Amino acid sequence: MAGYNPYENMLHVLDKAAEVLGCPRNDYEFVRYPERELTVSIPVTMDDGHVEVFSGYRVQHSTARGAAKGGIRFHPQSDENEVKALAAWMTIKNAIGNIPYGGAKGGIKVDPHKLSKRELERLTRMYVRRIYPIIGPDQDVPAPDVNTNGQIMAWIADEYAALSGKWQPGVVTGKPLEVGGSLGRNEATGRGLLFTLETWCEKNHREMKDLTMVVQGFGNVGSVGSLLMHKEGVKIIAVGDINGTWKNPNGLDIEAMYVYANSHGRSLKGYTEEGASFIPDSELFAQDVDVIFAAAMENQLNASTMEKVKAKLILEGANGPTDETADKYFEEHGIEVLPDVMSNVGGVVGSYFEWVQNRTGYYWTEDEYNARLQKKMREAYEGVYALKEKYHVTYRLASYMLALQRVMAAQKLRGFLG
Repeated sequence: MAGYNPYENMLHVLDKAAEVLGCPRNDYEFVRYPERELTVSIPVTMDDGHVEVFSGYRVQHSTARGAAKGGIRFHPQSDENEVKALAAWMTIKNAIGNIPYGGAKGGIKVDPHKLSKRELERLTRMYVRRIYPIIGPDQDVPAPDVNTNGQIMAWIADEYAALSGKWQPGVVTGKPLEVGGSLGRNEATGRGLLFTLETWCEKNHREMKDLTMVVQGFGNVGSVGSLLMHKEGVKIIAVGDINGTWKNPNGLDIEAMYVYANSHGRSLKGYTEEGASFIPDSELFAQDVDVIFAAAMENQLNASTMEKVKAKLILEGANGPTDETADKYFEEHGIEVLPDVMSNVGGVVGSYFEWVQNRTGYYWTEDEYNARLQKKMREAYEGVYALKEKYHVTYRLASYMLALQRVMAAQKLRGFLG
């Protein structure tokens, strides 16, 4: 949407959270600004011999609670404002998850689907060289995000080892198992969303098996989350990705869609299913269901789409899928939003678990990992819920309030350097 600035959107909610808590501006002014913003030029020799220069970013929003932590996305629309907002959301998210991290985010303005594997590797390694001075296991720990994966994280870890002179797997999370990854990490964000929805059901005396849902986005978060919810009995009647929107009023075969997408580069292009038909993408949010699972990109639920929504619950799997206008509309119309900073915290909690295992050299079973993840997700939900009930505010505002309390407490104890 023209003029949309996700960082301004974040600040609006942050200021409102501070107002409800009665925090003077001086007490949290430092949270309104990133600690460090780095923009880099990344020259890459393409396979045909010509040199192309890409723009890259790494923003460290806060280190009050520990090392900066946040993913790296490769996307043609990636820019400074987007990365800055995502870094701030990571600060909030990590505080809600109550893990010893601050917030960061990175991005490269590129369509990775247009690059060969060798070009992608060169791009990744040169990006690491450019941001090397500000990352490290105790400084800033990247992870996968949109259009990045375990292979790219392995290249990052290897390039960092070449530059630093020693293998330090804890410099990045979301790695393949063979190079220090963790069992359960790939599913952590989607599984965390399942735990969030389960807890919501308990609070509202609902059964998972009675819920109907539509899903926007079928990448790692959308596909894993959908599959796990489907296995718990949720009927998913429509799924949309960049290639179109599939609908089956009797419920889509999510297991078949998951297998297909994961064998076709996380894409549903070409997928067919008996009983399923295509509907316009614009009709996805208009379906008469209980839940919208928003797992695509930012700013999907906005002034132009919000009035179509018939669902009474929005589960945010993506970062920032609901803008300020839609948020206000949903509150006024009794539509609950389980916000990204609470609901999708499973990804970074899972990354924290991987980092802990890298640092200790002791690796857990998948059951151990998932049990710890469930505990953390429930603790996050309960912390937010307590403030929501006490102050009679939305889940989103309560989330920011909880995070703000924790970040301010850490910074106050450490002291200000200004």
